[in-house]
Amino acid sequence: MAVQTRYRVIVRCPKCGEKYILRGRNNEKGELETGFKRCVCGNETNLHIDATPE
Repeated sequence: MAVQTRYRVIVRCPKCGEKYILRGRNNEKGELETGFKRCVCGNETNLHIDATPE
């Protein structure tokens, strides 16, 4: 069983200024998966995402 690296992910919405701190892992496609879908203001596309390994 291989251990996957967890990432601390900070998502910021420039539209409303909301900030989310999440944990995520890389999926099979190499994309970072956190379960985050959209900001409370409805913004889904224009988000600033910063990920650092834990």
